[in-house]
Amino acid sequence: MAMSAEEEIPAMAQHYLVCGTEDCKRNCQFYCNPCHQRLCERCRDEHQKSPDTKEHEVVTYKQRKPQLPEEKCNLHPKRNVEILCKECNVPLCAKCIFMKEHTGHQLDDLEEKYAEKVAFCRSEISKIQEYYLSTSQGLKKEIREDVMEIKKTMDNIRNSIKAEAESLKELVDRVTSDKLEQANKIEETLLKTLNLQEKTYEDYTEYLEKLLKEFHRYKSITNFRVLFSEDFDKLKIQSIPETTQPVLPVFTAGQFYKDDVSKLLGSVNFPNINPDNRRIKPMETVSTQLKLTGKQTRRDAEKSDVKQTLSLFPSVTEVREYKVPGVKGVCHISLGKSGRLWGSDVSGNLVHTDLQGNQIQKIQTSGGYGYHTVRQDGYLIFTDNKNKVINRIKQNNTITEFIKTGDWGPISIHSSRINGDILVGMIKDGEAKVTMYNKTGKEIQSIQRDNKGQGLYSDPHYITENINGDICTSDYSKEVVVVVNKSGQHRFSYTGQGSRFYPYGICTDLLGHIIVCNGCFGNDSLDIIDQDGQFLSLLRTQQQGIHPRGVCVDDKNNLHVGRYITTTVTVYKYLQ
Repeated sequence: MAMSAEEEIPAMAQHYLVCGTEDCKRNCQFYCNPCHQRLCERCRDEHQKSPDTKEHEVVTYKQRKPQLPEEKCNLHPKRNVEILCKECNVPLCAKCIFMKEHTGHQLDDLEEKYAEKVAFCRSEISKIQEYYLSTSQGLKKEIREDVMEIKKTMDNIRNSIKAEAESLKELVDRVTSDKLEQANKIEETLLKTLNLQEKTYEDYTEYLEKLLKEFHRYKSITNFRVLFSEDFDKLKIQSIPETTQPVLPVFTAGQFYKDDVSKLLGSVNFPNINPDNRRIKPMETVSTQLKLTGKQTRRDAEKSDVKQTLSLFPSVTEVREYKVPGVKGVCHISLGKSGRLWGSDVSGNLVHTDLQGNQIQKIQTSGGYGYHTVRQDGYLIFTDNKNKVINRIKQNNTITEFIKTGDWGPISIHSSRINGDILVGMIKDGEAKVTMYNKTGKEIQSIQRDNKGQGLYSDPHYITENINGDICTSDYSKEVVVVVNKSGQHRFSYTGQGSRFYPYGICTDLLGHIIVCNGCFGNDSLDIIDQDGQFLSLLRTQQQGIHPRGVCVDDKNNLHVGRYITTTVTVYKYLQ
């Protein structure tokens, strides 16, 4: 059976349907299944009031049953098929049902069965488009990310093997040097002994030569009485001094084999665990999601419900305070999981703490302002402007190099809550840009200039992302908040409400508000604008002069504000 032109329209296509009633051009919203007629709201009401059609089934257009395409019977060409023989599973015309071969068979309305088949096809198409394709593509993307992770891991392992081998070589060199020094000392001792022995025989030879002269002298004396004198009797040849022969050292070769050397070095092995199956989200979850708004997730729907009930307070209310130990001021805050956070000052003190002020970890970094962020996996990543790298801190507190930024010095960073992409503000030789990486560290995009070729940034020292994908950057040198869309096109710039505007920490909330710290001394505030750049509110707290620097919003819609010159973070309620 050929599908009608109306049924061939893709499910996701946007098209304008008009009412099928003669001379009515209004928008079609309803459908009469028995008449197979499109109806607007007014025509539907008239249709249901008419005595001839008031019993007809009228549904919304999306719930319509498809009209059975006209098809002639093979045996009775003047009749259309409209009946289904259930036992033979063949379409029949009204005359075919009286044929002998169909006697006693159960019959069905072909149009109803056709509608069931079409509904099944629609359901399967929806499943394929919304679940199977997206899920398999997600798994494919996950595999590509795993490939990148494996390559990176193996590069690290190879570097570790080489480093360990170099360490062993250095150790062998030191041992070799010690043994050579030992051989030198043995040689020096033996030579010293032999030199002393040589001196002994030189002295003895000199003694013999003197004695020989004496005997020659006595032999030549004519007065033989002298030969019987006491002096002559004292002349006796002393024995030859005894010395020892040196015992020469011998070299005993060490006994080592390849396995012995291999044991000294580390090895590459798989951990003794079974690999986990890749997580495939169940169809039930997708079915629920489809019932919401197409691709809208349950969480998004819940957030939408929350959005409808939230609005800005006319003023803020302080909820509580906590301290970040080990810093000189809380200039940036990255909220983690389980009520933990990272706080930092401009001097490079980066502290992991809980909301009770208990320090978990402290590390010394090259410093900065908005230079750290917590990823979706819970790990912290932070920039190192001095060495031009982005580092990662894992759960075991080990720090590893994650991304090299080349000639550009990274000064600010944010991990997307939408897709895990990483936004990095960078500077080099008086220029600045924002670079986007995916969660495996591969560069995706670089944003530097507007459509007129002018530089967008000068000092992007804080950066964040809004719920619509916009990239929002605090630029201290330009005294402006720069907002571009996810494609890098400049949307707007916000320059504050006073005569001077010194933007510092920046964050967004689930309503799309952009909240930025204005660090203008004597006029400090928290400015709130909407996602299109319209000014909404100037939040002034009861504690004026707090010099706000770091700011973030938690999952309970509370505002955490860090101060420039104290270790205190104040939590405010600003939504009602």
